[in-house]
Amino acid sequence: MTVITVENLGKCYQIGHQRQERYSTLRDVMMHTTRGLWQRVRHPLSPNKEEVDIEELWALKEVHFEVRQGERIGIIGRNGAGKSTLLKILSQITDPTTGRVRLKGRVASLLEVGTGFHPELTGRENIYLNGAILGMTRQEIKHKFDEIVAFAGVEQFLDTPVKRFSSGMYVRLAFAVAAHLEPEILLVDEVLAVGDAAFQKKCLGKMEEVAEQEGRTVLFVSHNMLAIQTLCQRAIALQKGAVVMDGSVQDTIAYYLDHQTPTHASLRTRSDRQGTGEMRFTDAWVENEDGDVVDTVYSGQNISLVATYETLQHTPLRAFSVTFALNGSMGEQLADLGNESTGEDWGHVPLYGKIRCQLPNLPLNTGRYSFNVCGHMNNAVTDWVTQAAVFHVEAGDFLGSGRLPSHDQGSFLFHQSWELLPSEARDDEYNSQLSREEE
Repeated sequence: MTVITVENLGKCYQIGHQRQERYSTLRDVMMHTTRGLWQRVRHPLSPNKEEVDIEELWALKEVHFEVRQGERIGIIGRNGAGKSTLLKILSQITDPTTGRVRLKGRVASLLEVGTGFHPELTGRENIYLNGAILGMTRQEIKHKFDEIVAFAGVEQFLDTPVKRFSSGMYVRLAFAVAAHLEPEILLVDEVLAVGDAAFQKKCLGKMEEVAEQEGRTVLFVSHNMLAIQTLCQRAIALQKGAVVMDGSVQDTIAYYLDHQTPTHASLRTRSDRQGTGEMRFTDAWVENEDGDVVDTVYSGQNISLVATYETLQHTPLRAFSVTFALNGSMGEQLADLGNESTGEDWGHVPLYGKIRCQLPNLPLNTGRYSFNVCGHMNNAVTDWVTQAAVFHVEAGDFLGSGRLPSHDQGSFLFHQSWELLPSEARDDEYNSQLSREEE
């Protein structure tokens, strides 16, 4: 049975841009001010068209798909692809601009920290409030109450207003309510990343349980490809608001990873970045030991991860540090590489520069890898770009034997040596057995 039908779905936002002149004379200021006052007198309800430009941004455009009861579907895509907007429309938090959505059954959603919670109410009161929103009776909520509290692990703070909860406590209780109050459709955004690793694993197990054993439908948005692969049977990839792939988890993830980031591309145009903005990364790539830019390296080879940056405020950077986060083929983080970890603290930092992290004797198995770039200043993130560069590792003679373990047995390689030693206590018995076999 089909429980979600999405037909020609589109969502358009209008963004106003203030026009600014780089330099203004006193005459210009007086002229624009006078003209603005005159326009407001003549047309008091109309915007000042000279000062505001309106831009249309389609967060979703012509999206079509169907979901059957009990399916577990992963929604993947880069930041800004339209994933959260899609879930908000399915949750009926916002209306679509075009198209329509048909839902069969109760919908519970966990889209951001605090969704559906009243900050002044206690945890206990919010459980009953959320249950009532889902259309459950007080008796039904009471039947599930102890199970919800035990799952969330917030017994001690149950009668405390949730505005005093930490973000982790908020998410634990919100997920427990959404998963246990028996919705037919469960929508979960990346908000689970706020919780610790143990709780994330617990949540994935619960979502798998409600889908497999209870026949409920789960739509799960995540940047963690391993979580998508573990939980979901099917995946939908979004790019610039459109569906670019809808199929099996393996095929969709492979398509997404192959198309999301060019091997070597400028970071200047990347809008999916975070940070305070004192500096930004402009490029990232991988070099071999000769300093050549490459997209394929070999196990055991000496390589460098490189990024260039520029400061936007044209002021020296103080207490500045950089982290390169190494990711595996499914987007999972394998290691954090940072100059502070090696004790290489930087004093004077140029306004423009290149940062190089050297990795001798590359201990990576064959596969596809990427790295994020992140700058820090005074313990604040100045710029953070995920999947800044992609590279491929081919088999090299890392172990000196001409062999490597299969790439699906792990990402890291270790120098190793082995020996077999017989037990001295069993020598006589072992020799006697050999003699009998020879006879």
